[in-house]
Amino acid sequence: MAGCALALLPSAWTHTSAGPRLRTTADAPAAEVAVVFGAGLWNGRPTPYLARRLDAAVELYRAGKVKVVLVTGDNSRTDYDEPDAMRAYLTGHGVPDARVVSDYAGFDSWDSCVRAREVFGVHRAVLISQGFHIRRAVALCRAAGVDSYGVGVSDVHDATWYYGGAREVFAAGKAALDAVFEPEPRFLGPKEEGVSRALASLAD
Repeated sequence: MAGCALALLPSAWTHTSAGPRLRTTADAPAAEVAVVFGAGLWNGRPTPYLARRLDAAVELYRAGKVKVVLVTGDNSRTDYDEPDAMRAYLTGHGVPDARVVSDYAGFDSWDSCVRAREVFGVHRAVLISQGFHIRRAVALCRAAGVDSYGVGVSDVHDATWYYGGAREVFAAGKAALDAVFEPEPRFLGPKEEGVSRALASLAD
């Protein structure tokens, strides 16, 4: 029983840290930046799960609640480019290309959060992901220094959803270790001005 309790402590941490900061697209607070986490591609296009995250970003942008969308995902090989696929989806749904910023080294949630702060200079954001992941995302980004609120998009409870929910029990353990030890991302790189340029252009 003690072992089970210890195993569940990381999940309790993510729920406690993120619980008061979860919102819907309707009641999400205004923030300059929305961060959309990658969720895979099918034949070069966003999976249905990722498409629903992007739809939420489009809704927030159209409502004037966010000004810039930072898309963060995996581009570790030439034939797999989540950020560009996400950008294409957003621009195809009416978000101006100049309002989309790409993070090509968002290899996991911790890397995405740290890079949002350290590389792109994001200090406050609305995060968008599925409900089973959003608590961990908010907890990690807060630990990385980003004042975060989360929008968890709904989905059909299919096999992928149940797998994602079960995976979170184990992923929460890694998240807790990341928050405590603050490892450097797999690739940090130099600072980028994409977010600040996009915001500055709104004042021109």
